[in-house]
Amino acid sequence: RDRDVTGVQTCALPICVRYGVAHRFAPAELVRPGSGLADGTRRGPACPQSPSRLDMVNGPLVDELTFDEDCLVLSVAAPADADGLPVMVWYHGGAYSTGSGEAVKYDTDALAREGQVVVVNVSYRLGVFGYLTPDGCDQDNLGLRDQILALRWIRDNIAAFGGDPGRVTLFGQSAGGDAVLSIMLSPESDGLFQRAIIQSAPLGVRNGRSAMTTAQQRVVTETLGPAPGAATVEQMLAAQAAAVRAAAPFGLVSSLPFAPIPGRSPLPASSDVPARIAQLAPRIELLIGYARNDAAPFVITRPVAVALGRFGLVGKAVLRVITAAATRKIFGSGVRKLAKAWTAHGGRVATYRFDWTPVGGPFGACHCIDLPCLFGTTADWADAPMLGPSRAIDADLAIRVRRCWTTFAHDGIA
Repeated sequence: RDRDVTGVQTCALPICVRYGVAHRFAPAELVRPGSGLADGTRRGPACPQSPSRLDMVNGPLVDELTFDEDCLVLSVAAPADADGLPVMVWYHGGAYSTGSGEAVKYDTDALAREGQVVVVNVSYRLGVFGYLTPDGCDQDNLGLRDQILALRWIRDNIAAFGGDPGRVTLFGQSAGGDAVLSIMLSPESDGLFQRAIIQSAPLGVRNGRSAMTTAQQRVVTETLGPAPGAATVEQMLAAQAAAVRAAAPFGLVSSLPFAPIPGRSPLPASSDVPARIAQLAPRIELLIGYARNDAAPFVITRPVAVALGRFGLVGKAVLRVITAAATRKIFGSGVRKLAKAWTAHGGRVATYRFDWTPVGGPFGACHCIDLPCLFGTTADWADAPMLGPSRAIDADLAIRVRRCWTTFAHDGIA
């Protein structure tokens, strides 16, 4: 339903709060009451990381941020007069190895103001810091645990920002969308949210990862040596790069080298996922979809484009076919399967496909193309190559997308 946004008060400054504390390779704990540092004038740190392969799509996301392992922060944006509003919790993408909820491009002022919602951007540990502990460390899925811990902080504290802890919607894109599903599957998240939005999650590479993960852990263990807790950040990132190389022989799943590991706390084993979905579907409303050319940035690498460019129109046609097939395999088929399972168990689900293509955009309606419509300003996305030469965002479409997402947070599926 349309929502009248005329006369809505502007948002208060986003407030950055520390929600958890953790030592390396250990689960985080909630900060003690009153000890979370808040600063409305500075963005929080990002987890240490290497450059993102999607900078060629989005432009740089975290260049303006500091890097620190002590990165368990969240930022809250709310209308100035917020009182009992729905809460939307954002989990950023980046293949579980790059990005941050603190990125300027994920500014949520328009989303909160137009939709009359409280928006929380969550940052968490990435790569070898959060998703691939060495052998001998008895804790796994630390980044996922961080994400659930943030939801506990929100349950306990969001009312002070004008949010309703009984009306929480999770939303995430790419690895962030995959993370939303993992959070849902974990019994530790029960009661912490009521709705979920999954955007362009690579659900087609969630399964069949165990052999790859074992090989990666072996390499990380060897690279870090007998005292991994004492390794420098540079050594940790070198081990992460070695883990990416170790994943390469394992085919399609290697396109997402890091991810939550099924069967290790707090996730159920893969064989138990259907039963868990049967439990979740009747009580969690779901909005899920993908972009028409989601796989394009991963297919249209420079070497591939140059090689196929020699064949003129035939080469372009081949590229379109490969992109469509990869999009179906990695993104589209998972949307259809999950939606079908949800409805089969009595759940309410809505699906979408994002088709908007910028004029002259080199990748079409590609991975991440929905993000400028949800977040930031035109200026924030002015260096995003996916938007084409004009770097223009369809303003009317952006308003419609934000309205759709926030209406779902308010009212669910009509």
